[in-house]
Amino acid sequence: MDMKKRIHLELRNRTPSDVRELVLDNCRSVEGKIEGLTAEFVNLEFLSLINVGLMSVSNLPKLAKLKKVKRKTVLILPNIHWLISHQPNLTHTHTHTLQSLVAFDP
Repeated sequence: MDMKKRIHLELRNRTPSDVRELVLDNCRSVEGKIEGLTAEFVNLEFLSLINVGLMSVSNLPKLAKLKKVKRKTVLILPNIHWLISHQPNLTHTHTHTLQSLVAFDP
């Protein structure tokens, strides 16, 4: 199932602004990017992207309340910096805090 369709199913007749948690595990990403997730998810706090074939998070919209992103693959340093600069309240990615990851920046 592609990511856009999965997001539509996960909404379950709710508006995007009503969603606090979104689990997109095992759906397909197009060209390794997030697709269908928009800035309308203003209250999203948790996002799970396990086994979606994600290569980049650069098109993840700014989501002011997003605190945790769960994914299976390790994000490379440019993606971590992008997340920090575009997701102001993000504190955890998978099992690491962002502060501990930034400490590894050369």
